[in-house]
Amino acid sequence: MKKILVLGVGAQGSTVAMKLDEEPNVSEIICADYSQEAVDSLVKVLKKGRGLLVDGSKKENIVKAAQGVDLIVNAMPLDFGKNVLDAALEVKANYQDFAAAENIVDTGDPYQDWIDGIKFMLTDYSKKFEDIGKTAIIGTGSAPGLVCVVSRRAVRELDTCDTINMLVYEGIESKRFLPFWWSHLVALSDMSEDAYAFENGEIIRTEPFSRPFTRKFQEMDDVEVTMVEHAHDEPVYMGLNSDKFFKGAKNIYFKYGGVGIDFSKPLFRAGLLSHDPVKIDGCEVIPFDLVLSLLPHAPRTSEEVREIIEEGVISDTGAFVIECLGKKDGKDVMIDTHVFAPGLIDSFDRFGISAEMYITGQSGYLFTKMFVNDKFTQHGLISSDMLTDEQVDYYLDCANDLDITYEIAVKNV
Repeated sequence: MKKILVLGVGAQGSTVAMKLDEEPNVSEIICADYSQEAVDSLVKVLKKGRGLLVDGSKKENIVKAAQGVDLIVNAMPLDFGKNVLDAALEVKANYQDFAAAENIVDTGDPYQDWIDGIKFMLTDYSKKFEDIGKTAIIGTGSAPGLVCVVSRRAVRELDTCDTINMLVYEGIESKRFLPFWWSHLVALSDMSEDAYAFENGEIIRTEPFSRPFTRKFQEMDDVEVTMVEHAHDEPVYMGLNSDKFFKGAKNIYFKYGGVGIDFSKPLFRAGLLSHDPVKIDGCEVIPFDLVLSLLPHAPRTSEEVREIIEEGVISDTGAFVIECLGKKDGKDVMIDTHVFAPGLIDSFDRFGISAEMYITGQSGYLFTKMFVNDKFTQHGLISSDMLTDEQVDYYLDCANDLDITYEIAVKNV
């Protein structure tokens, strides 16, 4: 029987906790957050839940909360990641997060810090977890996470791979002003930062909202939409692991589009996502902090989601597509893979949560389920694209049971 600590019980963490409540191999779920309201609202619906208030800015607080746990699920903002990693090592627990931690290294360049931090985790931190016989896995939401696993499955269809395009379009829009259905801090941070691509065998820096291109998706009645560069983990993970896990792909891209992009792009162009202070009438203001303070939080409870839906839904669309281009039997082909999951209305009607809570939370939970059922054979630290083929198949089989499915088509190019 496993004892799990879920740190951060917002949209993703609460979904993982609720699914763990159904797992027979779980004896206790410690639900920890800085918000008493968030903890109480979750624990009251769980059979195995216990609530704790935890300040994640102090490692010793995490260590105290994690005594005797088998796994720490880190669903907090990225800048808490190092504290949680170090706490997991100290209490000798397995570790899982939704996106790789920040502040692992400091070179003076935040962009390079993050890349070097990933490399450091996959080497030095990996050895530390290996030395204590534990497993740590980073990037386990829907993107990164599910998209990495599906990319691994898709690339199997090729003999060699040249290019992987990961394309995510989120078109859910309500009458209530709600540009992001997940952490507005994480979302706005991603919008304000340089993006990553793996191009010609190297990780490169790209400007946010740059390199636009259009696509038509069958999920959206072949309406043409625009996708742009966006800061995401996948090109870094998969670029570093290209030779071993992606058949030598030289180009790996993550492109994003939808309501959040349409909202954020003019803010970025106007300088309103800058972290540099400006003076207005003698008062110093950080534009990013001002915008962040005015944004609504993503819904956490069923009642909040219900209220938003009852006020009115303008659009309930989206697409989640992976294109793998390479050679199969000597021919140039594209493996066109589409992932399907319940939309907003369907997610609420069936599960009482939003579509974002569903796909990201369930995708994350499936990695937790693998821990709970002893499916990880690796010791050390890995990213979500580094599963074995058997683990990929197990994950996708379990995803299918949760109505997260995929379809693969081989197309000549």
